[in-house]
Amino acid sequence: MDRVNIMVNGVPGNVAVQLVRHIRRDERFFLLPCSLTGPEITEREFMSGQMRIRLIRPDQREDQIRGIREQYGFFISIDFTHPAAVNSNADFYCRHGLPFVMGTTGGDRKMLSDIVEKSSVSAVIAPNMAKQIVGFQAMMEYAAAHFPGLFEGYSLEIRESHQQGKADTSGTAKAMVSYFNRLGCDFSTEDIVKERDPDVQEKEWGIPASRLGGHAWHTYTLLSDDGTVKFSFTHNVNGRDIYVKGTVDAVLFLVKKLENGVRGRVFSMIDVLKKV
Repeated sequence: MDRVNIMVNGVPGNVAVQLVRHIRRDERFFLLPCSLTGPEITEREFMSGQMRIRLIRPDQREDQIRGIREQYGFFISIDFTHPAAVNSNADFYCRHGLPFVMGTTGGDRKMLSDIVEKSSVSAVIAPNMAKQIVGFQAMMEYAAAHFPGLFEGYSLEIRESHQQGKADTSGTAKAMVSYFNRLGCDFSTEDIVKERDPDVQEKEWGIPASRLGGHAWHTYTLLSDDGTVKFSFTHNVNGRDIYVKGTVDAVLFLVKKLENGVRGRVFSMIDVLKKV
């Protein structure tokens, strides 16, 4: 396979920056020296090592995308921007024929899928790019489908902690709510305990100080109505490497689908795991 041209959007966001560092070192990819960024970003460029990356604000991207395409030809866009930008970014990619991998959470997810399905591109869209966590979710989805009501009468608590800069409630936690609902738990996404205070995270949760700027700690606790039985599922992630590795796999998966002529399809990380 020839080297794949990649444009990482969301710089100088933390996950986007880590992806930039990884892709620069990966001989399978060529990193475009430009990135779509948010309207609040005042910097015009970002330095990653010796590489200068031009930052393109939303009001500039329509004017600049043609030149980028003429210079670099085909490329995959990776989107780790902001929840508020999800739908407008997807619309932009689809209008300009840019296949993409989106790990950004939030937005109108049905509208997001509809935009891609009506377009000439395909995309991998997932609220979580960590393969192992996605696999855990798949197991829970299987249980929900095959053992409905399994935890009927149990109370549920979902707690999630992410770095202070994460604006929205975890998309993974939200997805888990639907599985537990089918398993018999009366629970709403509004009931999720969301922690973003570094002081509380360190002192009460025990999250290492060095990881307060990048972590994802989740615990799902089920308690029987008489208090005699307790189940607890926990996945604690420190750092962002797990998301970078999953995103790279998603890119390679999408490239193969595009090479096979697949258009107008939305793939999930479950598809990536199954390699279907």
